[in-house]
Amino acid sequence: MNKRRVMGLAGLVALCAFNVGAQAGDPAQVDRGRYLVTIAGCNDCHTPGFMEKNLAVPEKDWLRGSAVGFQGPWGTTYAANLRRVLAGLTAAQWVEYARLQRRPPMPSYALQRMSSDDLQAIYAYVRSLGDPGDAAPAYVPPGGVVTTPYLVMVPQGAEQAAANAR
Repeated sequence: MNKRRVMGLAGLVALCAFNVGAQAGDPAQVDRGRYLVTIAGCNDCHTPGFMEKNLAVPEKDWLRGSAVGFQGPWGTTYAANLRRVLAGLTAAQWVEYARLQRRPPMPSYALQRMSSDDLQAIYAYVRSLGDPGDAAPAYVPPGGVVTTPYLVMVPQGAEQAAANAR
C-alpha cells in the first residue's frame, strides 16, 4: 500500500474509534452520572421496586420507569422511563429538557439547580445503560380513568388534626 492510502485508512479507523467512544461515553463521566443518579434519588421513583427491595435492584434494570402512578390534584403522573427519554435527545436537548418544570411529585428543582456538566454526566450514564425498554404509562389528567396501581398524594386526616388542636 502506498503511504497516502495507509494514512487515509488510519484516519478512518481513528474516526470510527472516536465515534464509538463518543457513543459509549467517557468512563469518568459515566461514573459521575451514576453517582449523581444515586445521590439525587432518581431510582427511588424511576426504577421499579428500588425502595421496596432496599435498593437491591440490579443496575441493568435502573431507570426504566414505573407503572405505579402518583395521584393528586394535578392528575396521575408516572415516573418516566429515563432510558427512553434520553435515547431520543441529544446531550444539549437533555440539558434544556431537564430544566423544565415537571408535575408532582418530581422534584424539578433538583435537576434545575444542577450544572450543565452534571446534567451531561447523567446523560452519559443513562445512555450507557443500553436497551431502553418500554415507556411508562402516560399522564392521566384529573378525573381521568387510571388503570394502573397508584399512590394518593393528598394529605389525609386534616379534619382530625384540626379537631385535636382545638
